[in-house]
This record gives sequence, structure tokens and C-alpha cells, in this order.
Amino acid sequence: MAERISLERDERGGVTVHVDGAPQSHVQLDDPTLLVFEYVQHLALAIDACSAPPPAPLAVTHVGGAGLTLPRWIEATRPGSPQIVLEPDAGLTELVRRELPLPRRHRIRVRPLDGLTGIRALGTDSADVLVTDAYAQGRIPAELSSAAYVNEVARVLKPEGTALWNLADEAGMRYVARVLATIRGVLPHVGLIATHEVLKRRRFGNSVVVASAVPLPEERLRRDVARANLPTGLRIGPDVDRLIAGAKPLDDGGMPSPPAPEARGWRIV
Repeated sequence: MAERISLERDERGGVTVHVDGAPQSHVQLDDPTLLVFEYVQHLALAIDACSAPPPAPLAVTHVGGAGLTLPRWIEATRPGSPQIVLEPDAGLTELVRRELPLPRRHRIRVRPLDGLTGIRALGTDSADVLVTDAYAQGRIPAELSSAAYVNEVARVLKPEGTALWNLADEAGMRYVARVLATIRGVLPHVGLIATHEVLKRRRFGNSVVVASAVPLPEERLRRDVARANLPTGLRIGPDVDRLIAGAKPLDDGGMPSPPAPEARGWRIV
């Protein structure tokens, strides 16, 4: 485990969790509201835009745990929120719990299960928010983009709940287009948040899918995106139509995300 999982501490008191040589999470123990990775900022933005305002608690399910950055942020901004984290790597969870302890009186429960297995075990209409942010060997597992998984996500969400996916793709965004087409077949209201460079298909990078069975708060999303720390954009409505035009939805087998290029060729944060 020592070679595969490592913690890198910085001069500001932050810790980056590396898995298989790739940075997976950044944790700031003294200030869990400080989010460094751009896609984590986008996930947080979407949660606040689509949910009751803080400090209202939310029932949140996370597929993928790593350093538990987003659960820590939710606990800090919405104390007492019941959260379930599905993280199959028990060794990673043990290391993070030991070296980066969670706050006292938290309601974060980590289950050593993969995403599809764990989601199938959850109750119907049990989550206000369901976040999918899981990688294996640097790629999103195929099953987490499958039609079967999307249907399970929709079942677990409350009627007005929000589903989020952190997707990584090449400049052409062909993988993202197919995943969006799959999601929209089940959760008809979708949007995409990313930096301008990613949305313009100029580089490999992360984008956040926002999906729901009910209309998204488009005006609020646009306002919050415009205020983001990084140059960020939103694709929604006709823009999504154009992005997924001709994209074939995925079947129950899904499709893994493309492998990332060498680290020197793209930005992580």
C-alpha cells in the first residue's frame, strides 16, 4: 500500500492523496471549505445551486471516497448531513482515517463497496444528492457510465434530487457526449460545468454533469458559474443538444473513460 497510496503534504498545511501515482484528493484539515481541485469546486457549486441553502443538511451518497474531501466540505457547510461513501479500497480508507481524521460528531459512513454494488443496496428515494467521482487506474470504471448504473442512481435519488458525475475526457469530449446521452435518457434535465478550455474542447480535463428528473435552476447555475474562482462555463439546454448530437447512449456494459495523457500535458488543478 505504501507504494500505491501516498500522502503529499504542502507548506500550507494541505495534503494531497495520490493513488497509483495520480493525485486523487486534496484535503485541508484546518479548513475543509478550501477546495483546491477545479472539479471539486464545480461539484460544490452544483450542490449549493441545486439544493436548499446551507446550513440545511442534505442526505448525500458519494461513489468514490479517496481523501473524503467533498464529504468534509458538506459536513463543514451543512453540519449533521447524513452521508454514505462507497469506496471499495479499504486500505485507502484506513490510511485516510488514520492520517487525516474526520471531524468529531460527523455522520459520514464509509462502506467498502464498489459503486454499482453499493448503489443497488441503497433505499429508493433516499438521497438528496448522489455524487459519482470514482477512478480505477486513472480511468472511470465502465459500469459507472452504464445504463444500469444510471437507472440505479435515478432510483436512489429523491424525486427532486440531483445527480452529479465527475467525468474526465479527451479534447473531443466524445466520451462525455455518450455518457450525457445515457444520463439524459433517464434523468432528462442535464447540464455540464467545466473550465472554458475544457468546454471548448481544447484539452483533456474534467467536467461535471448535473442531472435531475426536474428542471435545473438554470439562472442560479449561470450566476454561480459566472462567480467561480476559475474561468468556468455552463452547457445547458440547446448547448447540451449540440454536444450530444449523434452520440449513442451506452448500454448496461458502459464504457471506461479515456486514459489520461502524461501529467505534463494537462492541468490537474
